[in-house]
Order: sequence, then structure tokens, then C-alpha cells
Amino acid sequence: MEKVLLKIENLHAGIAGKEILKGIDLTINEGEVHALMGPNGAGKSTLSAVLTGRPDFVVTEGSVTFRGRDLLAMAPEERAWAGLFLSFQYPVEIPGVSISNFMKSAINAKRKAQGLKDIAPGDYLRLLKEKMAMVKMKGEFAKREVNVGFSGGEKKRNEIFQMAMLKPVLSILDETDSGLDVDALKIVSDGVNALRSPQTGFIVITHYPSLLESMNPDAVHVLKNGRIACTGGMEVAQKVQTDGFESF
Repeated sequence: MEKVLLKIENLHAGIAGKEILKGIDLTINEGEVHALMGPNGAGKSTLSAVLTGRPDFVVTEGSVTFRGRDLLAMAPEERAWAGLFLSFQYPVEIPGVSISNFMKSAINAKRKAQGLKDIAPGDYLRLLKEKMAMVKMKGEFAKREVNVGFSGGEKKRNEIFQMAMLKPVLSILDETDSGLDVDALKIVSDGVNALRSPQTGFIVITHYPSLLESMNPDAVHVLKNGRIACTGGMEVAQKVQTDGFESF
């Protein structure tokens, strides 16, 4: 029996008094990858902002449950501790903080929320090496300051590495392919495929069908004017490629 990870019902939300989401219904089960496509201003990034708890976005109607819990009643950090992860379109730089120290702090914060002790140094080192190997990251990368001087591909590899380390239940990739070259796109798709499991889910927000070709998503949704205008398989993404969003 399929187990629901995320259930969105009649979600209306906006910012600064402007309604952007106008009745979103979406269910994601364990093990599924859902792609969300749409033109600029359709509400894709607004949806990710609402799900992760950005306070400037206001929900006016509807509900969201995450693993059976009322997601909208949870603080942003509680959502992260519960297993929600957001990969940013434009990852921020954190000067003076190494990737290794940043990840150790993030892992220990999550463990503390779960009532666990800090991860032992030896266990952390083993985990670090294992996940760096998984995403084909060189050892010296862990010593670099978070995203400082990184290329687009390096930033994406770092975010996939963060996902691997934190083991989120549901990962949201918000236009993570924006401005990337072919090699960087492959880093993202390979990372998602490596981290897929029967217990986890992904929402991949993208303008470009090319990112989805090697992911084989379970569903492709087109968001337009704040509503889901169409749902299907890769044929929906291919229709976007040939006919554009005006065809929906």
C-alpha cells in the first residue's frame, strides 16, 4: 500500500496581499519523483516557499500534511528536522565556514531535535567520506568555505552532497537547473537518481524537460496561473518542449 508523504489540498497563498497560488491539489507518495513545470510567475517558487515556511508568504486557504502532520503549523526549522529539504535556485555563500563544519552543525541540530547526542567524530568522518564518494566530490572540497567562489556545477554538487548527508524524506529542488551547463545538469540528475529510495520523495521544479529525461519522474505537472493545469508523464514535458506552456 502506498504511503503518503505530502498531501496538499486546495492551497491558496500569496505575498504582500497578492494571491499567487489559487487552489493547488497535489499528493506525493513515498518513492515518487514529481516534476513541476510552468512559466515565470506561475507559482512554482511560491509553492516551495510555502512548503518550507518562508514567513513572508501567507496561506489563506487549504491544508498541507507532511507524513501525517500539519505542515503549516510547523516552524521552518521543525520542517527541516522532520525531513524537508530545499535546494535553492541560487545557493548563498557563507564565508568563513567550511563545508565540513557546516554539515556537522546541521546534522547535530537535526539529531538534537530527535533527542539524540551529537554524532561521534569517527562516525561523522566515515559518513563524510562515504557521501563525498557518492557524489564524486574530492576530499579537499570539504575544507572549502560554503559556496564561496564555487562554479554553478560545484554549487549543485555541494547541494546534492548536503542531501546525501542529511538524508531528507522529501527534497524540493527549486529551479536548481537554472543557468547550468550540460555537465552540471548531469550532476543534479545523477544525484537525484543516487538518492532515490522507496521511502523518500522529490519535487523537481524546472523550466527544462532536459533535466527530467534521465530522472524518469513518476508524474509531471504543469502549473499555470496558480493552478495545476495538467498532470501526466514525460509526454507532458515533451509537449512543453515542442509547444510551450501556452498549449496548456
